[in-house]
Amino acid sequence: LLDTDVKFAADTTGDSAKSVTASLNDGDVALLENVRFDPREEKNDDTLAMELADLSDGIYVNDAFGTAHRAHSSTEGVAHHVDEAVAGFLMEKEITFLNGTLEHPEKPFVAVLGGAKVSDKIGVIENLLDKVDEILIGGGMAYTFLKAKGYEIGNSLVDETKIDYCKEMLAKAEKLGKKILLPVDAVTIKDFP
Repeated sequence: LLDTDVKFAADTTGDSAKSVTASLNDGDVALLENVRFDPREEKNDDTLAMELADLSDGIYVNDAFGTAHRAHSSTEGVAHHVDEAVAGFLMEKEITFLNGTLEHPEKPFVAVLGGAKVSDKIGVIENLLDKVDEILIGGGMAYTFLKAKGYEIGNSLVDETKIDYCKEMLAKAEKLGKKILLPVDAVTIKDFP
């Protein structure tokens, strides 16, 4: 798609990555091994962040909108060790679209949220409740809301520390005349195949 060869490094910040990035000329492209394989990534390890910054020319471009909220070495950490940190074109496109949608939404305005952790979505849920007509919640976080409503959820994923928060959001939605919709059925199994 780029009409050029893409050089691949077998590691993220080690000898292969250093060798590949050092050999780049203007217009060349390199792909490093997935940083998520490094256990330091999710810990926002400063050493990893510095190693990533050392591979750049002092410029960091974050174009991963879906992970930009995470304080990890490759998103938040590296930005402290470069001369310039900027958002990429995809990030700009996503933000422009979201701003337009939130400022001038078409009705009905329905948000669909999922994922494992309610704690990752706290600000999103609170802000959206004032703007949307309905929020559909699925994924693992739905079980925390279901438990907050008094349902038995067995061994399903739950964030015990956010049950009261879920109760507050359910009450806020009701007071605002909004709906938080949760799954009405589920498939259960004893073991994953």
